[in-house]
Amino acid sequence: MTVKIPKILLPRKDIDPTKWAVIACDQFTSQLDYWQQLDGLVGDAYSTLRLIYPEAYLERDDKEARTRAINDTMQAYIDQEVFSEVEDFVLVDRQIADGRHRIGLMIAIDLDDYEYTPCNTALIKATEKTVVERLPARIAVRKGASIELPHVMLLMDDEKNGILGELYSAKDSMERLYDFTLNMGGGRLSGYRVNDSEKVRCRLEQLADKEVSKTKYGVEQSIMFVVGDGNHSLATAKECWENIKKTLTPEQALEHPARYALCELVNLHDESLEFSPIHRVMFNAGEEFISYLQDRLVGDDTTTATYRDKQYLLHIDSSPSDAIADIQQAIDDYLARHDESYVDYVHGEGYTLDVARKNDAVAIFMPTISKQSLFGYVARRGVLPRKSFSMGHAEDKRYYMEAKLIK
Repeated sequence: MTVKIPKILLPRKDIDPTKWAVIACDQFTSQLDYWQQLDGLVGDAYSTLRLIYPEAYLERDDKEARTRAINDTMQAYIDQEVFSEVEDFVLVDRQIADGRHRIGLMIAIDLDDYEYTPCNTALIKATEKTVVERLPARIAVRKGASIELPHVMLLMDDEKNGILGELYSAKDSMERLYDFTLNMGGGRLSGYRVNDSEKVRCRLEQLADKEVSKTKYGVEQSIMFVVGDGNHSLATAKECWENIKKTLTPEQALEHPARYALCELVNLHDESLEFSPIHRVMFNAGEEFISYLQDRLVGDDTTTATYRDKQYLLHIDSSPSDAIADIQQAIDDYLARHDESYVDYVHGEGYTLDVARKNDAVAIFMPTISKQSLFGYVARRGVLPRKSFSMGHAEDKRYYMEAKLIK
């Protein structure tokens, strides 16, 4: 059973949801002012901001103290009965900043059916290369955590939108669990308790049919879901589970709460779901680095880089996935020879230009991958280069609302 009906933890009704829910921890990593403004907005209120480790703070020297504070706050929230429990799927209606609605379903998945390594046969696959060096800080938080708060978004390839579309049409018959405006320009979020979760679970399991994968993608293995957002978060959950599993009997492992990870499932064909590029900002680099890129990269298509408000043309491969791989490899090779330089990954052209200008850095604008090609690419060739695409703009990312016990 790959999909499990989870016991979802939600904040009590008397808790302000606008202060409770905050953006995914891997957003605005070079814009500390965003997180400082959010901290001021939240103040002393109950908030998931106190339960996560924003990556904007990862370079500070207080990692251990911050990690302990997160874990202690998690347990304090449990002791103070901050949460109420819902044992069902939750239908999520996210109205993003432009007014469109993105429909999702909160489910739990069996981590034994997920792999982030390239070229595996798991039912649930990563879409991007996992940078193992990025996992230890996340693992440090999770291994001492009593709950998980997911920003993972899984994708399913349901061209007719038969599962989530039917649920959304019936949402008025469901219990509405929350409905509120998100902070910091995130739009609006509503959640509904699904009436017959077991029936829905069975329909989801049918997506693992090997014949369907063979017909769609020309491969012999089954593909149920792929990871759209949160590749490293889910990889962290996997690593922690593998360590826990070593201490359990087979019977204990079957029902251990850490075996199942809470995720939001979204249909790849959701009309609001757009793939956006994740741009690169190269710090402590200048025109010499741009000349290096111009000499290194070749192809029939073009993109641009900027430095000190001057624009430079880069020739790249006409295949977006290959172009991204070429650019990333060039950056990696440059970094290997220049210890003073480092790279960040930024969502949105405006934010990218802003970060580059404020830091006297180089901005490299990346091509966009077609979402229709994603499942087929992963099925045939494995993972894309890291940070190849983003599902929407930074403000459209998942906000932490739901949680689940993992101990």
